[in-house]
Amino acid sequence: MAILTFLISLAGATMLLLYAVRMVRTGIERSYGASFQRLLTGRQSHLQAGLMGLMLAIVLQSSAAVALLTSGFAASGYLAFPTGLAIVLGGDLGSALIIQILSFDLDWLVPVLLAAGGYLFVKTEAKKARQLGRILMGVAFILISLRFLREAMDPIRDSAFLPAVAGYLARDYITAFLVGGALAFVMHSSVAAILMCVTLVQIGAIPFAAGLSLVLGANFGSAFIPVWLSRGMDLRARRIPYANLALRGTWAVICLFGANLALRQGVLGDPQGGQMLVNAHLAFNASLLVLALPVCTPLGDIFARLFPEPAQTEMNHPGRPVSALEQGSYGSAAVSVSNLKRELLRMSDQVNAMFRPVLELYQSGGKEQIKAVQSMDDEVNACLSGVRKYVAAIPEDGFDKEQLKTARGLMEYAIRLETAGDVVARRLTVLAGDLNKRNLSFSRDGWMEITRMHEAILANMQLASNVLISDDLESARLLSLEKTELKRMEHDSRKRHLKRLQNGARESFDTSDIHLETLRALREFNSHIAAVAYPVLYQNGQLLETRLINEMLPEDAG
Repeated sequence: MAILTFLISLAGATMLLLYAVRMVRTGIERSYGASFQRLLTGRQSHLQAGLMGLMLAIVLQSSAAVALLTSGFAASGYLAFPTGLAIVLGGDLGSALIIQILSFDLDWLVPVLLAAGGYLFVKTEAKKARQLGRILMGVAFILISLRFLREAMDPIRDSAFLPAVAGYLARDYITAFLVGGALAFVMHSSVAAILMCVTLVQIGAIPFAAGLSLVLGANFGSAFIPVWLSRGMDLRARRIPYANLALRGTWAVICLFGANLALRQGVLGDPQGGQMLVNAHLAFNASLLVLALPVCTPLGDIFARLFPEPAQTEMNHPGRPVSALEQGSYGSAAVSVSNLKRELLRMSDQVNAMFRPVLELYQSGGKEQIKAVQSMDDEVNACLSGVRKYVAAIPEDGFDKEQLKTARGLMEYAIRLETAGDVVARRLTVLAGDLNKRNLSFSRDGWMEITRMHEAILANMQLASNVLISDDLESARLLSLEKTELKRMEHDSRKRHLKRLQNGARESFDTSDIHLETLRALREFNSHIAAVAYPVLYQNGQLLETRLINEMLPEDAG
């Protein structure tokens, strides 16, 4: 009976810990997600990139989240392999620092965090204030879950079962290493897994030697998480997680054998306690960062050979990216849907390439630059034409009703992406040309409002690609919330612009029409991008069918 109580208590505390870590991460992503891309893709040395990854991991409470963000930007060509790998390695050290902070006795802080966080989340309407409340409550829940973990051990601490298991893990450090790796991967959180190991050592449930092997295994297992989550991404995206796995795995195995040999021979003395285990975890990640930074550039060549770019086979259009669709060749339904998603990712990258330089066009875009962006729309249109032909020719006898519905839903999203490209080519570039032709410029406040919307949309495009790949409900929900948030940003900017007009601001008066049209175009562009979330929400019962139909229609329909 004691074992059953222990297992139930342990499961409850573990799930609360996982939920709390995710709660903190999503709160921060919803508040500051638009700024991450600018931070990650700026010019920086390997050391600066490592420090940036460290900071982001502390903010996001997850090294896996940092690895996925980095992989996504690498896939889009905005981040070089050496810089991306340095950011991921820094992120691993950042997650170790989180564990150092959370390992202190902070139970006294729980009521303060719950009171402040609950008030902000329940009583305020501003987005950032509400998300700050979410973050504070998430930290409080992490501390509560750690207390539950300690209490869950009390009924069996003096039983014969736990000492037997702990003794076996201390003797067989390879098994302990594998258990730690499996624990981190199953929990999908190195922070949660290692906090659990530290708590077990802290209360004396397992000896330090077993805890050290578990923690080293958890470090190795956590490197599999971004490898698994990025499995559907572009080859350039997958190189970084695999390189991180190779580095962490090699160093973890070396440290496993070296540390256990040193412990058995008494070289390290008799280390005890959870704090010593946290120090060992910090030392592992810090030493890995120091040793790996110099080899980030050479590893780029190695992993480029291990993950080579597919050969380009379209000879008639040497400058055109290769389509993922082979007309008339379908195979199984799963393969056809996968091909469609790959083509939509390619299409999304092209729309992203059109949208990204919009701010530069508004500031100093000449006719040639504007024409270059507008010419990209031809390739987007060609992608849509290929998707339409591919879906229209799908043999219905080889696909069931749901599979056909999925394929047609992907075609609807292709239409939305093509319409988003038209917003750039026919509206935003034209407005930029008009602004430069008339030698006008926005007011400082007006330009900052447009810049913030542009950054938010770029972050939403990355999130939309993740939804397309994974069909993840949480990401779809977040994308839908971000669409609502961008509408609010557009509404607030319009109100502030009108207030500037009332105050007689000359710059605002001269650019009023262009400013308001730009806001509307940005909002519509984002709506088309966010449409990928609606089928996922509908399949999970979070969107009515009538609303799904309305949301999938273009903004200017009717």
